[in-house]
Order: sequence, then structure tokens, then C-alpha cells
Amino acid sequence: MKKLCIILLLLGVTARPQNKGTEPPDYNSIEKNVKNKKSPLYFDNLFERYKRADSTLTLNEKRHLYYGYSFSSNYKPYSVTKAEEKLNQLLQKNNADRKDLELILKYSAQVLESYPFRLRMKEYRIFCLKELQRYKEASDEMKQSAMIIDAITSSGDGITQQSSFYVINTINEYEMLGVLGFEFGGRQELIDFKYDYLSLKDNSYNVKGLYFDISRSLQSLKFN
Repeated sequence: MKKLCIILLLLGVTARPQNKGTEPPDYNSIEKNVKNKKSPLYFDNLFERYKRADSTLTLNEKRHLYYGYSFSSNYKPYSVTKAEEKLNQLLQKNNADRKDLELILKYSAQVLESYPFRLRMKEYRIFCLKELQRYKEASDEMKQSAMIIDAITSSGDGITQQSSFYVINTINEYEMLGVLGFEFGGRQELIDFKYDYLSLKDNSYNVKGLYFDISRSLQSLKFN
């Protein structure tokens, strides 16, 4: 679709000053906190704030929001929805009219019901909402995307296995490449049934590839 596949330029609006370093998520601690209804980090409360695009969430709260979702009963990292198939058909069109934009918003919302942290879906929605002059909603989508990016980039830098980006869905790996300004180089390698390595096309930083810790999503396969 014309102009639709734009790169997310969200790093400039994220709250990076909160993050003075990177730290892998402590899944045991996160699970305990997000399941405790008396905790300020209780997942349902954080998710309600996320849906309201509450930009006051701290980095710790964003991390509990993103990684905490993997302890939700709705967490199914390898599911595929029919809505995404319909959406992909729409995206093949060269030009989009108002009806098409509304349909993209409809189908992307259905995809996000299955997994609420799909950055590419947020990207589509930001574009469509701006085209429809629904700027407040577009701004909210950008704030939500920034929360996701903040959580992921707080976990590592992706340069080595030890400093991997931690993601709870492999889709986020490829989306983060675009966010960081890289292009996928065509090679994906699963290492030790824990890490994904994605090669990169030539870039000005001379980074050959990035590592992602996908242990949470792989762990879900053991229970299916």
C-alpha cells in the first residue's frame, strides 16, 4: 500500500532517560508481581493504563507490562488470526481510500486482540489514523508503541547472546529491526533453543546481526 510501510520513528519519543543501563528481565519476580492483585505492578492494572496510553508509566512498569503479558492466559505467541490474512490482502493495494483505511483499523484491532504488542500493527494504525485526521488516537498509538520499545530496549543491546534483546514474541524481533533502522539480512538461526540470531544487511554501524532471547515464547511450546 502506498506510503503505508513506513519505518517507526518512535525512538525519539520514548522515555530513554529513565533507562541508565540495560538489564535482563527477572521472569520469576515479574510473574510474582503481575499476579499479585495487591501489587502496584498487577498486570490487569498496568494493562488498563496501557490501553489509556498513560505516558506516566515508569520503565519498571513498562517492563512488567510487556514481559508480564507472557504470564497471562491470553498469551499464545505462535497463533495466527484470520484478520491478519484479510489485512495482508488490503495492504497489497496501491492506493487506499477511506473505506480501506477503516478496514485496516478494524482488522489490525482484531490482530491486536490476539497479541496487543504488535509494533507493525501499531504502525499501520498510526498511518491510517493520521490519514483520517484522528490525531489524538494516532498519538495514543504512538505512546503505546513507545512503551513496548522502551521495555524491549531496556533488556539489552542485541550485540551478543549475553546482551540479547528479550522478546516474548518472535514477531517483535523483526519489528525491532525496523525500529532500530536495520534491515533483515535473510539468515535466522536458533541457538541453544533460547536465542534467535538475525543477520542484518550492510549498515553504517557495521553490525552483522542481532541476538534475541526468546526463551519465554519457546517455553510456551512445552505446554501445547
